[in-house]
Amino acid sequence: MRAVVITERGGPEVLALREVAEPSPGPFELLVDVAASALNRADLLQRRGLYPAPPGAPADIPGLEFAGTVLSVGEAVTRFAAGDRVMGVVGGGAAAERLAIHEREAMRCPEGLALTESAAIPEAFATAFDAAVLQGGLASGQWLVVNAVGSGVGTAAVQLARALGARSVGSSRTPTKLGLARGLGLDVAVEGDSTALPAAVREATGGAGAAVALDLVGGPGLAAMLECLRPTGTLVLVGLMGGVEADLSLGRVLRQRLRLVGTVLRSRPLEEKMALARAFEDRVVPLFEGADAPLRPVVDRVLSWEAVADAHRALESNDSFGKIVLEHR
Repeated sequence: MRAVVITERGGPEVLALREVAEPSPGPFELLVDVAASALNRADLLQRRGLYPAPPGAPADIPGLEFAGTVLSVGEAVTRFAAGDRVMGVVGGGAAAERLAIHEREAMRCPEGLALTESAAIPEAFATAFDAAVLQGGLASGQWLVVNAVGSGVGTAAVQLARALGARSVGSSRTPTKLGLARGLGLDVAVEGDSTALPAAVREATGGAGAAVALDLVGGPGLAAMLECLRPTGTLVLVGLMGGVEADLSLGRVLRQRLRLVGTVLRSRPLEEKMALARAFEDRVVPLFEGADAPLRPVVDRVLSWEAVADAHRALESNDSFGKIVLEHR
C-alpha cells in the first residue's frame, strides 16, 4: 500500500508517497480503507523530529485522524462489519491507504456527511469535548474562553459551547478568522493574542470570569488565560506552539482555588482512548446529524494527498481556518 512517509527530519520537502507494508489487524481490530485524513500541528512537529510517534504507532508515517470504510474485521470484532463507515483518532499512520484500529477506538461516521468531512471531526472535536466538557466541566449558562479560536480545536470548542447552552470568548490575531468564528457561534471576538483576553472576559461576564479556559497555545500567554477564570475555574492546557515555559502567579491559583490541567490525546493509554471514543460517539456524533445539526466540521480545504507538502506549508502559514484534509485518491 502507499503512505505518506517522513524520509528525514526537515521541512515539507522531506514528505514522500512510498510503498509500505500493509497493517495486519488483530482479532479485535478493523482494517480500514482510508478515504481521507486531516492534518494537525502534531504532524508538523513529528516531521521536524520534535514530537516522536508513541509506542505502537509508525515512526515515519504521520496522520492522527481519518475517515474511511471497513475492509475486514478480526474474528473477535462485534461492533462493526465490512462496509461500515468509520472515523477515529490514532497515534499515527492515518496518512496511508489502510490502517488497523481497535474496534472500541473507532467511531461511526455521522449520517449524511462525506468522508472528507468526517475526517475533519475526530481530533479537533474529541480534543475540545474532552478538554472543555469532560475535564473542564463546561455546562449550560457558563462562559468558555479560548485562544487561537480559528484553529481546528478552537472552532470545535465554540460550536460545542453553543450546543451546550454555554457562551464563549475567543481570540485570534486575524480579523477574518474572528468573523468566521462568529458564524459558528462565538459570542465575543477579541483581536489579538492571549493577553487581550482577560479584559474582554471581565467585560463580557460582568467581572465574574469564565468557568473554563482552553489554552491552545501555551507559553507566556498562559498567565493571561488564568486571569480569565472565575473562582474555582479550570484552565485546560491543550497546546504548546507558543512555548513550553510560562511565569504564573501561584497566589492567584491559591486564592481563587483554580485548577490547571494538562491534556494530550496521542499518548494516552489505550483504555482511556477507548473510553473517550465511546463517550464521543454517544454524546457528540449525533449532534452532526440532521438538517439542523448544531455541530459541523470546519474544512478549510481538501487536497489530494499527493499535495501533502503543500498541505503542510498551508498549515504552517497559519492562514487556514479549520481543518486541512487530504483526500486519498
